[in-house]
Amino acid sequence: MDIQEILRGYKAGEISLEIAEAKIRQIDERPGKGYTNMGFARLDTQRKERSGFPEVIFCSGKPDDYLVAIYRKITELEGRAFGTRATPHQAALVQEAIPAAEYDPVSRILKVERSGGASVNTGASGMHGVSGSCDTSDVSGATGVHGVSGIGTASGAHGASGNNGASGGRVAVCTGGTADIPVAEEAAQTAEFFGARVDRFYDVGVSGIHRLFNNMDEIRKADCVIAVAGMEGALPTVIGGMVRNPVIAVPTSVGYGANMQGLTALLTMINSCANGVAVVNIDNGYGAGYMATQIGRLAASGRSRE
Repeated sequence: MDIQEILRGYKAGEISLEIAEAKIRQIDERPGKGYTNMGFARLDTQRKERSGFPEVIFCSGKPDDYLVAIYRKITELEGRAFGTRATPHQAALVQEAIPAAEYDPVSRILKVERSGGASVNTGASGMHGVSGSCDTSDVSGATGVHGVSGIGTASGAHGASGNNGASGGRVAVCTGGTADIPVAEEAAQTAEFFGARVDRFYDVGVSGIHRLFNNMDEIRKADCVIAVAGMEGALPTVIGGMVRNPVIAVPTSVGYGANMQGLTALLTMINSCANGVAVVNIDNGYGAGYMATQIGRLAASGRSRE
């Protein structure tokens, strides 16, 4: 949380004068090296200033006490926190410390949103947060995993609204099959957290390619398309040949023996004959969502100048 955000919060009556003063002092007292040393972690407090995105927590493998302390400190400093690859056990511990923390077992995202509302027990008095959600509309009439329609759109996530009106632009997330949804949701919820509007088009793989074609008009409206697929990994190439905006290919470890835990899909995507296709690591939904938001922000910025 920077000084302008603190002052806006005070002006809106969301935080008291005493809390605003304490937070500004925290910023002033941060060492010039640009990080907070917790002993077991050095939190990069200047990352948002450098890159436009705050530090994200990779939960997997972190000892319980360290993870809870990191969530508390980042929530205290930033007003919100976002983590990937969390287990249900880790989520329960963080939610006990920060009641407003949300956990999605499909994507394994563990996050704390910033907004007026529920109290967050961060160990510092007066911190506030809210429980948010991915608000989706089911245009197909069928419901799916995580409350997301098999082929549908997300409307106005985190304050984003209208056609490409989000500060992070508009991102389409497509999957080859339902088994790819955990990785796709990691990508989608990452992009939403960072301000993008996300449209979801799940289970539109090449074995029933008419499902993809029936939704191309909506997919083409996106500033960037994330194509998530396992097996042979052909979906990004097909989409790449049909859209004018960048495609981020995400290979997944879904498949039988010769899929080699996603290596086959990765090699297919790296060797794509379609132009404008970039590839991230196997199962790296977070990396795809981050990059798509970078692209979306540039597109949104260009539209705002028109």
